[in-house]
Amino acid sequence: MTKHIPPPGDGDGDRIIDEPLTEALSRRYLAYALSTITGRALPDVRDGMKPVHRRLMYAMRQLRLDPNTTAKKCARVVGDVIGKYHPHGDTAVYDALVRLAQDFAQRYPLVDGQGNFGNIDGDNAAAMRYTECKLTVAAQLLLDGIDEDAVDFRPTYDGEDEEPVVLPAGFPNLLANGSSGIAVGMATSIPPHNAAELIDACLVLLEDPNAETSRLLDHVQGPDFPTGGVIVEPRESMLETYATGRGGVRVRARWEKEDTGRGTYQIVVTEIPYQVKKADLVEQLADLIETKKAPLLGDVRDESAEDVRLVLEPKNRNVEPEVLMESLFKLSALESRFPVNMNVLDAKGAPGVMGLRQLLQSFLDHRREVVVRRARFRLDKIEARLHILDGLVIAFLNLDEVIRIVRYEDEPKARLIEAFALSDIQADAILNTRLRQLAKLEEMELRREHAELAEERDGLLKMLASDKAQWRLVGVGLKDVRAILGPDTNLGKRRSTFDTAPVVDAEAAMEAMIVREPITVILSERGWIRAAKGKVEDPSELKFKEGDKLGFIVAAETTDKLLIFASDGRFFTIGCDKLPSARGHGEPLRLMLDLDDKTDIIDIFPHKPGTKRVIASKEGYGFILPEEEAVSFRRAGKQVLNAGAKGAAFAMPMSGDHFGVIGDNGKILIFPLSELPEMPRGKGVKLQTYREGGLRDAVVFNAEEGATWIDTAGRTRVWGEWREWLGRRAAAGKLAPKGFPTSKRFKPK
Repeated sequence: MTKHIPPPGDGDGDRIIDEPLTEALSRRYLAYALSTITGRALPDVRDGMKPVHRRLMYAMRQLRLDPNTTAKKCARVVGDVIGKYHPHGDTAVYDALVRLAQDFAQRYPLVDGQGNFGNIDGDNAAAMRYTECKLTVAAQLLLDGIDEDAVDFRPTYDGEDEEPVVLPAGFPNLLANGSSGIAVGMATSIPPHNAAELIDACLVLLEDPNAETSRLLDHVQGPDFPTGGVIVEPRESMLETYATGRGGVRVRARWEKEDTGRGTYQIVVTEIPYQVKKADLVEQLADLIETKKAPLLGDVRDESAEDVRLVLEPKNRNVEPEVLMESLFKLSALESRFPVNMNVLDAKGAPGVMGLRQLLQSFLDHRREVVVRRARFRLDKIEARLHILDGLVIAFLNLDEVIRIVRYEDEPKARLIEAFALSDIQADAILNTRLRQLAKLEEMELRREHAELAEERDGLLKMLASDKAQWRLVGVGLKDVRAILGPDTNLGKRRSTFDTAPVVDAEAAMEAMIVREPITVILSERGWIRAAKGKVEDPSELKFKEGDKLGFIVAAETTDKLLIFASDGRFFTIGCDKLPSARGHGEPLRLMLDLDDKTDIIDIFPHKPGTKRVIASKEGYGFILPEEEAVSFRRAGKQVLNAGAKGAAFAMPMSGDHFGVIGDNGKILIFPLSELPEMPRGKGVKLQTYREGGLRDAVVFNAEEGATWIDTAGRTRVWGEWREWLGRRAAAGKLAPKGFPTSKRFKPK
């Protein structure tokens, strides 16, 4: 018989919710976003950990995987974590564990991994059933005091167990090991630092809570990456980064020159930037050689064993080592910029960006709370022990009576309580005392222990009553940790150093390696570009794809930079030595640059240093642009002119002192070029006023030589009466003279 299933809404539970979809989605997405921010992506400012890392540490502590014990399989640890504390995939948890064990990823590894845990080449770790792990000394410092009520605990996801809300954190792990993560609408990126330097800065804050960031940077020199490298970020920039919590740090590979005899040498790279995969770096350098984008580099070899050793050979012995490396720093990941965004969760769980002083002060506040809670926990233990000792002392003073009661009374515990005014706990302690502890020596030991505990209790009470004493104890604890992670130890020795990037004209050196030859740049109307050697005598003999024809033809040299002016006001730059050969039809320019089909090419020309151009939009605005401001090798080009809806009109050389413009309405206006401002970018000033249409064409000329135009037959016509059209910039102008081309252009397009 088929069982009848009532529709939703029938019966006791109504599952139909009448709610606007937008409200339901926004509320649920907000809940998801907050969950991602607080429970996955952002670290806690107090211990520098995300929940998965904290749960890994606690699970390993519960498994007693201390540094001096035998390691256990990582699968055992991952199983405990996902079974008790972190209900997520085992792969994600194991990946987090692996990262905590990698000495090239963590400045102070928190997991001592045994087996294959990956390498700097980017190879993955072995499966968790093959690898083993245990805690490191640094991890012990983070967990120290967790069994002494130092932090709060909360129920696990299934309510069967408890987990710590935060770790006691014996050192500033957030800044020491750094952190990175991406959440919904926010991200964090914190570089690793030297723990001893951080502790020194904390001690400064303990002495002067109002210490400025600049004073803290006298101790915290900057990031200390586990892979070393040379930091070339200026101090002024780092000061702003640490004050605001946002910025970046440039780090370079460490290299040295090795002589190979007969005047030759090779470069040996011994340290690479943080988070750069060595195998990918070698592949990138090899690709630069193959594509001839690094003309100074001859060969690259990876001779690494346990240590990094990349060998770079110059193209020839005449290449200076500094010039070679500066060119490679610009072209490859031998130099990288580590972004800094110190976005963390504060003690109340709210996300926010903090500077160095705020981060360290938050850590110190947490340490003070840990110190106070551990002191109260110890005080409770002492009070309990003293209570028992008081009862035992009473028993020793009345030993014969106690023995009699225990031996002859039916209910000795109740009789002891009644006879000596004892508590249940004291009576149980007396009844549990062994005969051997009734010796005279044991009585003396009890009195000594009582005196020591009483003295310790008085000290704790005094400390708990004094804020100054609490902060002093925080400082003492940090000094003890500094002795373990200090600069005298292998782990604590600074790895990244600081230097100033040398001023080397690597581009000029690279250009010097290019053979200087005359070429002709050919760009078709459909955007196919090529370069023919020498001069093209007859452009009509050039061949193009079907339906295509010549758009631009420009004489240049292989050492030139080709500037391409687009209708949206952007300039693009391509090295003429990188243009495809003219043996075929060339290559599409739009594949070499970020140009869409809606953007037209207005002009192309080789860059001549010192040249200035007048650029203008069809809306009738323009200015004088130094060509140096247009050079940019980015694929996206450089936005120079705010062209407006109608687009750019032209970019012509400033080869004169007067400027003539003609609009779509056929009116011409001439004015001195001195009325145009020189700008690096922008919209410019108004050139001519139009009721309808816009700017059509322009001409630059010298007043002494006079103005000319070229008619439709290609003949140059002298314009002797040009001064009749002379006026002020932004005026409407006068109609063109008789005989002026009907195309309304000074030169045919």
